[in-house]
Amino acid sequence: METSVEQFLRRQKMKKFAFGFVVIVTGLLLLAFNFDFLPYTWKHVIFSWQMLLIALGLVSIFGSDSRLPGMILIFIGGFFLIPEIFVMHISFFKLFWPFILIGIGLMILSKRGMHGRWRHRFESSATPLPDEGYINETNIFSGSKHRVSNQVFKGGKISNIFGGTEIDLTHATLQEGQTELVIDCIFGGVTLIVPADWKVIINMNAIMGGFSDKRLVIKESIDPNKVLIIRGSAIFGGGDIKSN
Repeated sequence: METSVEQFLRRQKMKKFAFGFVVIVTGLLLLAFNFDFLPYTWKHVIFSWQMLLIALGLVSIFGSDSRLPGMILIFIGGFFLIPEIFVMHISFFKLFWPFILIGIGLMILSKRGMHGRWRHRFESSATPLPDEGYINETNIFSGSKHRVSNQVFKGGKISNIFGGTEIDLTHATLQEGQTELVIDCIFGGVTLIVPADWKVIINMNAIMGGFSDKRLVIKESIDPNKVLIIRGSAIFGGGDIKSN
């Protein structure tokens, strides 16, 4: 079984390969246009912001273990690329939000089919983590705010789409070794409040977004073997780390 470091290195290698492939294809297409091997009328379609989103989506899919952010970028780019290719007799923008809502509804149904219910792991402002210290939370057009008290935090996954999450871990402790928290934010954000002496490593793929450590004071870790690794994707969103 691959370790966390091996998995990260493999994803980075795949992301580098995908990005290099996109750059090479872009250069070849530009060369083809310059020597009239392709119709010049195609240039405004291929070199457009819609195609840029599709390319970023492909790179995101290869560089992350979660395909959802990349698929959403490809969907948005492809959706707005259609009227550039085909003549539409209706207002295409009138279809955008209905399709978005239908897609979110299908995601909700898929989520229910996989897990039987939405798995929001907190029900109050201070509650223990179920599943032996793991978190698994999804927010779509919603938000949540939680405080974890007197527990060993073992990581988990947070997915926010047009939503937000704030988690206070100042009264929690880390398990021995590496603890992974996977965060995927699409037009959303996550705020983590952690102790000043926690060792935190951020490995996020950001596209028009970011994730940063904004702790004013970072103390030397009491136990350097305890590390919180944050990885995932931030697309038109992101998050930050703070301390009290």
